[in-house]
Amino acid sequence: MPSEPPPGVVPADPVDSPPQVGTQPPAVPGSFAGHRKSRAPSARRKWLQIGSLGLLAVVAVVVAMVSVLGGMAAYRPLQNITSGTGVGAVPWWPLLVYGPWTVGSLCIIRSALHRRRAVHSWFVVLLFSSIAVSLSVAQADKTLTGIAGASLPALSSLACFHQLVRQITLTLPPRQSARRHRQAESSRT
Repeated sequence: MPSEPPPGVVPADPVDSPPQVGTQPPAVPGSFAGHRKSRAPSARRKWLQIGSLGLLAVVAVVVAMVSVLGGMAAYRPLQNITSGTGVGAVPWWPLLVYGPWTVGSLCIIRSALHRRRAVHSWFVVLLFSSIAVSLSVAQADKTLTGIAGASLPALSSLACFHQLVRQITLTLPPRQSARRHRQAESSRT
C-alpha cells in the first residue's frame, strides 16, 4: 500500500507537476503539432476567388486591347518623324520605343506574380512612355486637342497597365516574410 503524505501536503498530480530535467512532458490527447486550424474553403470564398480571377482576366484583355490600339494610334505619328531619310529600316523605329515598354511591362507582371518589387522595370516603362508621349506631342498639331490626342494613347496604356498590376497584386494573397515570422517566435520565448 502506498504511503500517505504528511498532513497539509497535497499529493502532486503527475500531469500538473513541472517536467523533470531530461524527461518529456506527458502527451495530451487530441493535440496537434500545428497551432492553426485548417479550414476547408467555404463555398462563398471559392466563388469570390473565381469571380476575382474572372474579373482579372477581363481586365487583362481590356489592357491588351488598349495597349495595342494605343500603339497603333501612336505608331503613324512616330513613323513620320524620320520619313524623309529614305532608309529601309526606318519605318520600324517606333518599335525601339514600344519594345522596351513591352519588355518592362512583362517583367512587372512577372514580378507581381512572384510578389516581388520591380522598381527598375517600372523605371523602364515610365521612361519609354514619356518618350512616346513627347515624340507624339512633337508631331501633333499645336492645339489643345492635338496635344491631348497625341498624348492619350501612351498615357491610357500606362494607366490601364498600372491597374492590371494592382489587380494581380490584389488577387494574390499577401506573402508573409520568413524574417517577420522568426522575429515573432523569438519574442514569444
